[in-house]
Amino acid sequence: MRSAMNHSSLLRRQAPTAALAAGVLAITLFIHADPASLDLSITVAVFSLLALSVAASYGQAGVLSVAQAAFAALGGYATAIATTRWDLPVLAGLAAAVAVPVLVAYPLARLVSRLSHLALAIATLVFGEIVVILLREGGDLTGSYIGISAIPSLPWAEDLFSYHLFAWAVVVAVTALYANLVRTSHGRSLQTIRYDVLRARADGVNVARRTAAVFSFSAGIAGVAGWLYAHHLKYLAPESLPSALSITAILMAVVGGSRYVLGPVVGTTVLVFVQNALPSEAAQGLLYGSALVVALLAAPDGLLGLARQAWTALRGRPRRRPPSPDQAGPPTPAQPVPEEVTR
Repeated sequence: MRSAMNHSSLLRRQAPTAALAAGVLAITLFIHADPASLDLSITVAVFSLLALSVAASYGQAGVLSVAQAAFAALGGYATAIATTRWDLPVLAGLAAAVAVPVLVAYPLARLVSRLSHLALAIATLVFGEIVVILLREGGDLTGSYIGISAIPSLPWAEDLFSYHLFAWAVVVAVTALYANLVRTSHGRSLQTIRYDVLRARADGVNVARRTAAVFSFSAGIAGVAGWLYAHHLKYLAPESLPSALSITAILMAVVGGSRYVLGPVVGTTVLVFVQNALPSEAAQGLLYGSALVVALLAAPDGLLGLARQAWTALRGRPRRRPPSPDQAGPPTPAQPVPEEVTR
């Protein structure tokens, strides 16, 4: 009996992961022979990881970081230096791409996580600019303004089709980890921190340590995105992953639904495909501004939240909406976090 309940719980927890894997396989059938579509799909996969890193810190714990692109740059440069300067294998580059952002993010989070949302966002934005300056002034190690070229390709993904499959396999794996996190006691304590820090402390949660841990986790995801980006393009410069990309990643997570597991992937897919259809960068800026205004006014829970409300209305049931931080208190042991928050 207990085994059946555990199996059912695992299926519910990983339902978003299964839906993502099925969607990737279905899309692959249509684009497998089109190099341009495969290249665009790889871009969506890399940006989806960045948006997932935003969702992990902001969507769950309410930590608004504008440094995710900087963490991706640290991950990308870590693998670039490891594989081109020190001739290490690409898997060693992956370990460095995850370890460096995590080790940098943890003490940074302990310093800035006590700040207000606005001050924290500004502090992480300044951190991102500092990273860009350090990469420019890194001399032979970082390639200075020129950057690092001839980054080796992944030996198991040397063509576009195999890289597309591998990149999305990584996104599915990260989604599985993320879906597991939000259903655990750690994930629920993060939800409590997001809603009410004082209540979390009263419940015995070490807010500073838990916030720093999820911030480091999100930085590690961004580092994986940088690793994929570097080995796909085989070139990396200080401006390859600018701070503005962090704001784009936040927008992607918000448009899709930052509190839903698949929200960042949905938001990234929609915005990248629409952006790719626009003729100029000015029109792309207009797209991002319009998308943010529409998301805040018409769909504060993102596209997935809007779809859930529409589905609920079609089924004739009263609308159930996850409480916002400004309108509702923290979840209590007797009243667990609503399921739609973790879907």
